[in-house]
Amino acid sequence: MTDLRLEREFPVSPDKLYAWVTNTEKLLKWWGPEGLHVPVHDLDFTRLGPWYSIMQNEEGQQYKVSGQVTHVDAPKSVGFTWGWHDDDDKRGAESHVTFTIVETASGARLLIDHRELGDDEISANHESGWTSSLRKLSAQLN
Repeated sequence: MTDLRLEREFPVSPDKLYAWVTNTEKLLKWWGPEGLHVPVHDLDFTRLGPWYSIMQNEEGQQYKVSGQVTHVDAPKSVGFTWGWHDDDDKRGAESHVTFTIVETASGARLLIDHRELGDDEISANHESGWTSSLRKLSAQLN
């Protein structure tokens, strides 16, 4: 199994950053790689329980991912399981994501830990996706 960790700093308070990674309305503005939007979802990381999102590209291709929110520790962290669905809506291998917010001298740092990814190729694909999503978040907060 492979683990992935990304860190980004933002010039906002930890409370504001936490809202951007848990509140549905704000989350939808950056969730998913560039070029994708989320037309269908139950994406709420403010509470425990199930979540899912269907990301769609300009050609109409859809990518479904789902899981369970496993912990909410406002305004410090939120954790959730993660599993992609295939074309028959069968959920694949499960991994775990934690968003952690840390106060810095100039604002707040977001740490994304995505653990238990199957192999290096899967990890690289997720790193690319999260990096793209973080660019969208940065555009919202800078």
